[in-house]
Amino acid sequence: MSVDPRAALDRFIAALEAHYLAVTKRHGSDDPAVDDAYYVLADAFEVYDDALNETYGEAIPIELTDDDDDDLDDDEDDDDLDDGDEDDDDLDDDEDDE
Repeated sequence: MSVDPRAALDRFIAALEAHYLAVTKRHGSDDPAVDDAYYVLADAFEVYDDALNETYGEAIPIELTDDDDDDLDDDEDDDDLDDGDEDDDDLDDDEDDE
C-alpha cells in the first residue's frame, strides 16, 4: 500500500518540529526524549522519501547515515589532513611573488 506523499511530508515536518523542541528542552546529555525524537524524525524522513519516490519517481537530496559510518568517515577525513604538503608549496609560491 502506497503512502500519500503530502501526508508523509506533514508527518516529516511535525517530526522536525518535535525534534527541535526536544533538543531545546534537553535535560542533560543523555535525554531520552531527544533520542526518541531523533528516531521518529529518521523514520518520518524515510517514509517521506519512499512515498515521494513511489509516487513521483523523485528523491530528496539528503541521505541518512549510521553513526558507525560517521566514525569511519571521520577517520578518512583525518587521513586527508595528513597530506598538507601541497598547501605548504602554495604558501612558498606566494612568498616568492612578494
